[in-house]
Amino acid sequence: MKAVFIPYNQAYKDRLIDILDKMSIRGFTMWDQVQGRGSETGEPHYGNHAWPTMNSSILTIVPEEKVDALLDRIHKMDLKTEMQGIHAFVWDIEKIV
Repeated sequence: MKAVFIPYNQAYKDRLIDILDKMSIRGFTMWDQVQGRGSETGEPHYGNHAWPTMNSSILTIVPEEKVDALLDRIHKMDLKTEMQGIHAFVWDIEKIV
């Protein structure tokens, strides 16, 4: 199993949940109103007068065989509107209780 952490511009929310549904990835935890900025490009999302947009994030635990397909779909979303901001980070899950 793998953990996939996905920080994204709030504009992506419905499309991202649609991807998870179509891939039969049911379980996830979502945080709304997350602040941040990209490491190389993209604008900050601070929710203030200068940078009014906000991020959200999702953490989902998925079988290893679904990770590459999920990352591919997220990458394709990012390529279409790079300034919006969406990324995915993956790490191993050692145990699930």
